[in-house]
Amino acid sequence: MADLDREVAGIRCREVLEHLSSYLDGDLADEERRRIDAHLLDCDHCVSFGGHFGEAVAALRRQLQRAPDLAEDVARRLRRRLAKE
Repeated sequence: MADLDREVAGIRCREVLEHLSSYLDGDLADEERRRIDAHLLDCDHCVSFGGHFGEAVAALRRQLQRAPDLAEDVARRLRRRLAKE
């Protein structure tokens, strides 16, 4: 990322990056979200980085939501143990 101290719409890139995860998760207060939205309208650097970051987070979440493939013997032992309990 270029200059993290660049200020656009009253908020610096550094501040946007500090809140990026919460922004993507929808966990920011309305006022903070509006400030970041205004910054993103005019900051190509943050839009680009945020887009890549958001894609990575979304891919990771998709991967974590998938059930892992278990070897048949592991699945069989797990079913037996669960049935006992």
